[in-house]
Amino acid sequence: MKRKRFSEEQIVRILNEATKGGKTILDLCRVHGITEQTFYRWRRRYEGMSIPEVQQYRSILIENSRLKKLVAERDLEIEAMKELVKKKW
Repeated sequence: MKRKRFSEEQIVRILNEATKGGKTILDLCRVHGITEQTFYRWRRRYEGMSIPEVQQYRSILIENSRLKKLVAERDLEIEAMKELVKKKW
């Protein structure tokens, strides 16, 4: 798995730096060592968020993935029980 170079907090700081308008986006990308495509992807995802909102967003994503795993496990258990009941009678 590819390791992330920037945390969400760092991404928000870079985006805020771009909105202040001191540098062009191309110069900003060069300084931070990212591509323009990455910058625009980050802007689409994190634009308008503050650092606390990003932390809350991350915790919600973690909780959501945990809940999806639980639902998938329950579905597997239900399917196994249905198969067991069919074979037993």
